[in-house]
Amino acid sequence: MGVETATYISQLSATNPLGTDPISQGDDQIRLVKEVLQAQFTSLGAAAVTTTATELNLIDGYTGTTAELNTLDVTTQGTSEASKVLTADASGDVTIADGAYDFDVASHDGTNGLLLGGTLVTATATELNLIDGYTGTTAELNTLDVTTQGTAEASKVVTSDGSLVTNFADGVVQRPEFKDYAETKVALSAAATVDIDLTTGNVFTLTPNQNTTFTFSNPSASGKSCSFTLIWTQDSTDRTIAWPASLKWKDGGGEPSVTSGSGKVDIYTFFTIDGGTIWYSFQAGADMA
Repeated sequence: MGVETATYISQLSATNPLGTDPISQGDDQIRLVKEVLQAQFTSLGAAAVTTTATELNLIDGYTGTTAELNTLDVTTQGTSEASKVLTADASGDVTIADGAYDFDVASHDGTNGLLLGGTLVTATATELNLIDGYTGTTAELNTLDVTTQGTAEASKVVTSDGSLVTNFADGVVQRPEFKDYAETKVALSAAATVDIDLTTGNVFTLTPNQNTTFTFSNPSASGKSCSFTLIWTQDSTDRTIAWPASLKWKDGGGEPSVTSGSGKVDIYTFFTIDGGTIWYSFQAGADMA
């Protein structure tokens, strides 16, 4: 049988030469095998191929390019390089090299993305950048951690609630300068007994529909001054006032008279420095209508 024609190993016939072929055809077959090996492995040179079949088979099924495979050719394990895969060093550390390199977690959307210690970071870049340039300490930052918005706490920032109310919780506001300020006015409901609650306001108004007994509640603690004003507008039928026994009137006198006549206005002021044990009391104006 004649020697087959071949350029690549796959074209060689495993059955040639036959046992009955002349020795010269066996020689031709050997020369053909040499030609095929030299033609197919053109760049082996003088180096021995030490790769095992298992190692060669690692690229079985690889569909990329040589350039893509070369992204594995990093200079220093654990240090990023342009157009190279990102690797960890022997200690498991990864260093993003200095320069114009970004570590972009494209999937970071609050549902997927950056995890720290197994916990998803849900903050956006915009939210994280709010502390860019912050020069204070963690303790100072924690002054923002108030329990109830609108209520002052020791060593916390002062905030207002959703209604723009700030409760200083009996704390001291030192050296303020007030301008264009107001006091809270409370319109009291007519009844036989009317309580003036100092936590609700500083100026109280009442138009009675019957004789009225007043009680005062929730003054400031003893040692602090607390005051309020009461505006009384007489009913169409004259009504009388019964005051708390803790009231002390000007010049040690008795209770002032209530002005008679529909719509007549009397104004009273009161203050205490001992938690309401004694209320210093004045009729600031009578028959003001």
